[in-house]
Amino acid sequence: MNSTDDADLPVTYRDIERARDRLDDESVVKRTPVETSTSLGELVDADVYLKMEHLQWTGSFKTRGAYNKICQDTDRGVTSFVAASAGNHAQGVALAATKCGADSTIYMPENAPQAKVDATRGYGATVELVGKDFQETMRHAKEAVEGTDAEFVHAYDDPDIIAGQGTLGTEIYHDCPHIDTLIVPIGGGGLISGISTAVKHLSPDTRVVGVQATGAQTVHDSLDKGMPVTLDEVDTIADGIATGGISERTLRIIKRNVDEVVTVTDTEIAQAILLLLERAKQVVEGAGAASVAAMLSDDLDVSGETVVPLLCGGNLDMTRLQTVLVHALTARQQILRLRIRIDDRPGTLEDIAGTIADYGANIHDVRHDRSVDDLEIGEAYLVFRVETSGEEHAAAIVDAVEGTGYVVENIAATIER
Repeated sequence: MNSTDDADLPVTYRDIERARDRLDDESVVKRTPVETSTSLGELVDADVYLKMEHLQWTGSFKTRGAYNKICQDTDRGVTSFVAASAGNHAQGVALAATKCGADSTIYMPENAPQAKVDATRGYGATVELVGKDFQETMRHAKEAVEGTDAEFVHAYDDPDIIAGQGTLGTEIYHDCPHIDTLIVPIGGGGLISGISTAVKHLSPDTRVVGVQATGAQTVHDSLDKGMPVTLDEVDTIADGIATGGISERTLRIIKRNVDEVVTVTDTEIAQAILLLLERAKQVVEGAGAASVAAMLSDDLDVSGETVVPLLCGGNLDMTRLQTVLVHALTARQQILRLRIRIDDRPGTLEDIAGTIADYGANIHDVRHDRSVDDLEIGEAYLVFRVETSGEEHAAAIVDAVEGTGYVVENIAATIER
């Protein structure tokens, strides 16, 4: 059920308008562009407009909510703030607190991307690395404020945070008022709660679609049970939406304003990151690319529509980027791993390598496996990692090697979940 009457919800459109008035400093939050993507539009037979929020000062939308809350709290005399975050909320709180003349301490998971840790410190925060996942880190952060004058800044379960994120919805509507479908990533639900409140007020017929990673999906079960469901563990490359839980507040708004929620695998997210690099020339992290992954998936039909995928974050750690690219290229068979059973005698490696080279492929590396149970005495496996131009090239190489009498197994692994 959708309605423009939001008076009974935790956050109203009027709250978002007030937040817009507070976010009038371009040095804190800038109006990010909306750009047409012809190449992505051709893939889905739609008019695609990318909301480039990954170009925000901190690389994500999180500063909107953090500043909306912190500027009000500092006006009331609060001078110290504590938050828990995998990275983007951390930077938003750090920047907002520094701008408002306050101190901030951010608790981040031990495996938080180093780039996000460094950036958070660069914005003026003290960083504590605690916990193996977001939920454990959150517990430590909440314990840290007990008995102190510090204010805890929740990443999503706070009306001021939600209202600040909702300013994105008003921007999207005013830049692209004829949206048929808006696609928004969901972690804890603060972003989509704010955006959907704004968009449903301004354009009730716009379809608002949420997207979660399969390794961190909570909304479907939460909606089915009528209460927030929290995961014991999350498993996704999209750390920005790996909260593993939503709140009663965000669930209530999602139930009212969000038309549909889809899930995407890590493989689909990785492919979307690579596609955005190639086609849109944009570096976007997993959480931000999830909206494009959803748009390209079989679960969502946007043909003939005007569709806006929200690129909500661009803080992609370079180590993670390398991992993502390897997996995405492997899924495309542009990186090929071949295991070939051979008689282990001199010249065999040279013969097979020559065949691969004849097809214009580059051998990245090769190894011998001799201690494998299913091998006979005098046999071995050669495992090649080969760079190709794509599926047809890969198939031609496999056929050529098999044509010389060898048994070839493609052992390229993907990250499908």
